[in-house]
Amino acid sequence: MTQRDDRQGKLVVVSGPSGVGKSTICRGILERLDNACLSVSATTRAKSRGEVNGKDYWFISEKEFRRRIDEGLLLEYAEVFGHLYGTPKDKVEEAMRTGRTVILEIDVQGGKQVKSLFPDAEMIFILPPSAKVLAERLSARGRDDAEIADKRLGGADAEIAAAWQYYGHMVINDDLEQAINECMKIIETKKPKSQSSIAKRKMRNKR
Repeated sequence: MTQRDDRQGKLVVVSGPSGVGKSTICRGILERLDNACLSVSATTRAKSRGEVNGKDYWFISEKEFRRRIDEGLLLEYAEVFGHLYGTPKDKVEEAMRTGRTVILEIDVQGGKQVKSLFPDAEMIFILPPSAKVLAERLSARGRDDAEIADKRLGGADAEIAAAWQYYGHMVINDDLEQAINECMKIIETKKPKSQSSIAKRKMRNKR
């Protein structure tokens, strides 16, 4: 695997509980940010109405997904509510080599894996204004049946608690425009390379 500091682009992880508005915020970022792209995840779940294969997700079988795990073709992966989700490694690496900002809209399990590989990644967690508002948004979305919606809502507290360990930025999505602007400021702020990255570069230069 290529060392992370050889990549010119920036990696941004956006996470948050289901229904918090991650996808809407990511779309808003892409509309405002030049030379950026959203990584398309692979998943074993069934395609929902209106979703497009290759645009919303890569919809694949569990057998194919596990083959990609075994061959090291995924940057990160996680099981969420009985379905597997993962990020194709080659697409992310290719975009970063060309200097693009790559946005990963993934869950906290995946975010933890990415952080271990890319310590310089910007980690943004989207918070709801309240549990009540989150429940209302999940209900209004109408994508899940009552049982799945309850599971998603029940897992939100655990996900938020875990996020505090790995995410450097917490953004409350109370006002959508304000949330997008906050994320833009985080992404556009130049972050210095970690000491480990600088040390490795110096060592290579001495060879």
